[in-house]
Amino acid sequence: MSQPSDASGSDRAAIFLALHRPGQPLLLPNPWDLGSARVLESLGFEALATTSSGFAATLGRPDGAVSRDQAIAHGGLIAAATPLPVSADLENGFADDPQDVAETVRLAIEAGLAGCSVEDYTGNGEDPIYEVSFAVDRVAAAAGAAHSGPQQLVLTARAENYLHGRDDLSDTIDRLQRYAGAGADVLYAPGLSRADDIRAVVEAVDRPVNVLAFAGAPPVARLAELGVARISVGGAFAYVALGALAEAAHELRTAGTYGYLRGAAVGRQAASTAFSP
Repeated sequence: MSQPSDASGSDRAAIFLALHRPGQPLLLPNPWDLGSARVLESLGFEALATTSSGFAATLGRPDGAVSRDQAIAHGGLIAAATPLPVSADLENGFADDPQDVAETVRLAIEAGLAGCSVEDYTGNGEDPIYEVSFAVDRVAAAAGAAHSGPQQLVLTARAENYLHGRDDLSDTIDRLQRYAGAGADVLYAPGLSRADDIRAVVEAVDRPVNVLAFAGAPPVARLAELGVARISVGGAFAYVALGALAEAAHELRTAGTYGYLRGAAVGRQAASTAFSP
């Protein structure tokens, strides 16, 4: 296995950003621990991103139930374990105030991360999305922290409308355009699934666009045709692993058979390849 890169933070960020090619999307898988990161590296992916839900699951918690310190430390551990650029899912920056969001980004840079995402979800189910001008202020503060120092970081700004019951394409596009103007490097509206909507977003902004791969979303080849520059999976891979665990345990308890060992053989080979010196 290759060793962690000694590239500077600015180099890691530049390498990561250069991988965002509209029409040739970066496939950005989301490991949830060091082992999954190394397996994904061994399979040929060019960059990695943490997943808030997948990491929370390793602690036996639901998404949104980890602290800033825990998320930063987790991202730093993965970044130190692989030469690939690593971006961190930092939820809403673990803060409302723009300067506190900027501090979260500074901590991400210190942890050796090449990128991070900051979303406009408030964490309040009754009022889930920040007012747009305040959301822009938060992105601007994050971008200032990401770009102003000797170490750089690729900032992804997330518009969360579609994950929180706001099926409003015009507002989503307006937000993404404003986030780009505030300094975001990459734009992301998780939950978009209609090809026409994704095309509209790509054509309306002048930054690389990330799309979440989930049920109902177009396949990779179609997203490439639409001009998407990055495709991520969120917590899906982590939940695939948990699903395999649950199915194996159910088989053992109810049928008393060992069919799950077929999957264990695949996993053992993947680990052997990824973890060898």
